[in-house]
Amino acid sequence: MIDTNDPDTPETAAQEPAPEAPAMTAEERLVILAQEMEALRDKWLRSEAEMQNLRARTQREVADARAYATQKFASDVVEAAENLRRGIEALPAPAEDEPDLLTKLRAGFEGVERSFLGILERNGVQRHDPKGQAFDPEKHQAMAQQSAPEGVAPGTVLHGWTSAWTLNGRLLKPAMVVVAKAEG
Repeated sequence: MIDTNDPDTPETAAQEPAPEAPAMTAEERLVILAQEMEALRDKWLRSEAEMQNLRARTQREVADARAYATQKFASDVVEAAENLRRGIEALPAPAEDEPDLLTKLRAGFEGVERSFLGILERNGVQRHDPKGQAFDPEKHQAMAQQSAPEGVAPGTVLHGWTSAWTLNGRLLKPAMVVVAKAEG
């Protein structure tokens, strides 16, 4: 049941006359409309800028997703490339009197490695040999330190147990290295 004495009921509100606004001149009305228009224009410009930022961020994220979508796969393939290199290094050093079979096996493995590395490079995976470079904690993992030989600055990579690998410039796997240390 509707209480007709309640001032908040729709019937009561409809029966009361609305307070009259003071009369405005045309110039005052134009000023108010211009202010409202400027506020809406500012709001629109901010929305456009926000949408442009969103588009740019989305394009960047899509480009990153394309470039690094294969990161897990590339990390696994890098392990296979390193194992192939270890296998080649495990072969005896070439000698003049070695059997023909060993010479052909070595040449075959090296050819497979060149082909494999070429495929990786075409797909953005790069191998970086650390030997002789200054130690960089972003690319190298120090496994040991060794006294620096004469002519080698401390902090230089003396030997790389493994190479550093990158995918489109992003580090996949750091090089495991031996670093020269200062005497004393």
